[in-house]
Amino acid sequence: MSDPEKTPKDFDPDSDRTQLAAARHDADDDDDDDDDVEHIWQVNEIRLGVLSGALLLAGFLLGLAGFESWELWLSIAALIAGAATFVPGAVRDVFKGKIGIGTLMTVGAVGAAALGQFEEAATLAFLYSLSEGLEEYSVAKTRRGLRALLDLVPDEAVVRRDGAERTIATAELVLGDLMLVKPGERLATDGIIRTGRTALDLSAITGESMPVEASPGDEVFAGAINGTGAIEVEVTTTAQNNSLARIVHIVETEQSRKGSTQRLTDRIAKPLVPGILILGALIAIFGAIFGDPAFWIERALVVIVAAAPCALAISVPVTVVAAVGAASKHGVLVKGGTALETLGKVRTIALDKTGTLTRNKPVVIEVAVSAGHSKDDVLAFAAALEARSEHPLARAILDVAGTPRVAEDVTAVTGAGLTGTVDGVPIRVGRPGWVEPGALAADVSRLQGAGATTVLVERDGAVLGAIAVRDELRPESTEVVATLRKRGYTVAMLTGDNEATANALAQQVGITEVHADLRPEDKSQLIAKLRGTGRVTAMIGDGVNDAPALATADLGVAMGAMGADVAIETADVALMGDDLRLLPGAFAHARRTRRIMLQNVVVSLVLIGVLIPLALFGVLGLAMVVLIHEASEFVIILNALRAARSKDLRIVGAIESETGALARP
Repeated sequence: MSDPEKTPKDFDPDSDRTQLAAARHDADDDDDDDDDVEHIWQVNEIRLGVLSGALLLAGFLLGLAGFESWELWLSIAALIAGAATFVPGAVRDVFKGKIGIGTLMTVGAVGAAALGQFEEAATLAFLYSLSEGLEEYSVAKTRRGLRALLDLVPDEAVVRRDGAERTIATAELVLGDLMLVKPGERLATDGIIRTGRTALDLSAITGESMPVEASPGDEVFAGAINGTGAIEVEVTTTAQNNSLARIVHIVETEQSRKGSTQRLTDRIAKPLVPGILILGALIAIFGAIFGDPAFWIERALVVIVAAAPCALAISVPVTVVAAVGAASKHGVLVKGGTALETLGKVRTIALDKTGTLTRNKPVVIEVAVSAGHSKDDVLAFAAALEARSEHPLARAILDVAGTPRVAEDVTAVTGAGLTGTVDGVPIRVGRPGWVEPGALAADVSRLQGAGATTVLVERDGAVLGAIAVRDELRPESTEVVATLRKRGYTVAMLTGDNEATANALAQQVGITEVHADLRPEDKSQLIAKLRGTGRVTAMIGDGVNDAPALATADLGVAMGAMGADVAIETADVALMGDDLRLLPGAFAHARRTRRIMLQNVVVSLVLIGVLIPLALFGVLGLAMVVLIHEASEFVIILNALRAARSKDLRIVGAIESETGALARP
């Protein structure tokens, strides 16, 4: 049983106790913190509950043997042992103006003892302390699964300092250190490869089962396993603040954000607790006026205990903790109960094109030229301006153009292109419409129809040529879209690209609803319009350019968020890897979790509705009511822990089970 006000403790990455070894086991300085519980016997409530039960059983057996005085004193001892787990906290809460489930149980235990029913009072204390212990253990166990991410980081790292190699504790790494990572070793923190090439195993972090090639200049993350080659990595974050530590911190902090179902249970439990106390008082008062006071006081105590919303209070929080922890272990970062419930209610999915459906690695596929000009000239003038640009298309052009010429007065025209001068002659590089294609109109139309983005190059008012750049689809995009549509989701594509290119790519991937030529603010407005249809809408993007749309959607999902602070902070859900196959599993996991939540809430409310009249009319006594409550709570916890299963989240199985078409990587 749990008080509705009880919430998971936060992990503070900036505290003195966030050295790596401490972070694995301890979130704060609270002696009651159960996050480092590994065995059920370490839970204080379990130990005292078992002691209470043993004393109660011994007293019962001695009573059967005729030692009534021993039975009495052992029952009192059992009551004290069990009550020690909840009575002190309930008393403190009362002085703070809080009335919770512990208050009801305290009233029940104290009242029964006052009436001389020490065996019944001890039974209540015994069962309640055990249920509290089971809840603490189940929550600690699921939270420990999340904290296990930190165990992916080694305790030591080899660094080169002052020209010599030395082994130091991971917690002693500082920015700028050069880590030496041999094949088969895990990275101790985040960094950038300075020398060496390798293939990294990220399966434990992002859920991607295939190794990822990495070379000098690539960013790498804590916990990754170095595969094929020795590498030297420049440290860019301390061990306390690396990507894994940030993920654990964000998830544990966001677990305190309550979803709509949890808020519903709180809205029910908050007035219910004082209402139960008032009902018990009325039963006792009117019973004493019109009947035997002792009889009706006892009946009132039974009703109070029968109406306690114990199972209701834990029905959602334990489910959320279990589900979020399971998702994080498979590369899906869900920021608390609100995000989890919304994820399970989504029916419309808007997908950004670049970097989501595509690889975000555009390449030049063709160069069309006007009469009298060469491909080299077209690429050279384009590269001169693109060298000053951060646009993804710029890199594709620079990769094939060689050393760019020197350009001056380069200016970006938002949504259009670039202007500048080369050797004193004005140059424009940009999209069709801003630069008129002239004689290349047919080539531009053909290239756009093939799904390419076309960049026109103009020199002194004359079009030199058209460069076709295409960002290839991710290999899994078609299967993922097919899976989502088969499961009943409405799928739309949002892109800033032109309609011809967007439609060509959408046709390849199987999307019929396409919105093209969108600026970031246009995407946000479109998401608001989709939400206006009454269907819960999710936006899937990169978390940077799509930030307005992610914020506007009912649910924002950031792709490839590993190490990207802006993506993790902006979105409600972040996919730590770049594999779209995480999406169907994440949605399926959330929908299943919502069903478990609702099952628990319904069972809890039905139980209260049945027990109150049975207690009021004397069908059930105090001991039986307590036993039924604790048994139901045990069932609720077991059902909630089903949300920790990760079958839906497995990156391949989530799609194969639906389409049977996707080959294993």
